[in-house]
Amino acid sequence: MTILLLAEHDNATLSDQTAKALTAAVKIGGDVHVLVAGSGAKAAADAAAKLSGVSKVLLADSADYANSLAEPLAALVVSLAGSYDTIIAAATATGKNVMPRVAALLDVMQVSEIIEVVSADTFKRPIYAGNAIQTVQSSDAKKVITVRTASFAAATEGGSASVESVAAVANPGLSSHVSDALSSSDRPELTSAKIIVSGGRALGSSEKFQQVILPLADKLGAAVGASRAAVDAGYAPNDWQVGQTGKVVAPDLYIACGISGAIQHLAGMKDSKVIVAINKDEEAPIFQVADFGLVADLFDAIPELEKAL
Repeated sequence: MTILLLAEHDNATLSDQTAKALTAAVKIGGDVHVLVAGSGAKAAADAAAKLSGVSKVLLADSADYANSLAEPLAALVVSLAGSYDTIIAAATATGKNVMPRVAALLDVMQVSEIIEVVSADTFKRPIYAGNAIQTVQSSDAKKVITVRTASFAAATEGGSASVESVAAVANPGLSSHVSDALSSSDRPELTSAKIIVSGGRALGSSEKFQQVILPLADKLGAAVGASRAAVDAGYAPNDWQVGQTGKVVAPDLYIACGISGAIQHLAGMKDSKVIVAINKDEEAPIFQVADFGLVADLFDAIPELEKAL
């Protein structure tokens, strides 16, 4: 069995999402080939070659792949698919954009956001906002899979795979890149942060969110997250949202401040290694998943915590 893993990168560096998806691929079993498709992406390909468990890296270098547009990438993956039993990618914005197109072009069913590999054709994935875990067995000749990377540890370095160039395929011409509007921050990126401080609707306003949550996050060197209720109320920007309709995270430490713990939010952070909840409602559902819970008014507790730090 041979597996093709679509790498996540920015043309210069390889994302740790790829290393986590690689762990899932290795558990499926067989040789793992990593496809790095980009423009001037040799450095990312070299980084992929150093990951333990990679037997070969395929580098497709073309201006068509510079911005990870779904249609050219899907066409490339499908052109290579004949040699592979399984095609896998992290369930990131790119992975969720490309892989359904690959599955449709191959006329197979995609297995989405797996959290566990049972065997080469059987996987576990969350459904109903994480309220239930579904075990899926695929009978398709080719498996197309996306991985919820929060459930897998990153593969370590120690490999020395060869890097081979593969030719670009014809661009379907269905889309074109216009511009990027990227959020910039001095804080760590939410999905890869080791520590996250999240605020909920209880903060009451955008000003309070900034005055209470941000200083604590800065002191801890943490990323900042928010519940959907806080984002919908305008207290925090959309790209800070953690949850089923936001980002799925699994930091070493997750501090939930004034977040009740709706199912949709828990689905995005319950794989965190240590969960700390601060909420004045002792019946809040967040305490059911928290490792440490503090029943207190966050406006009293957080400044005290900050002073102690």
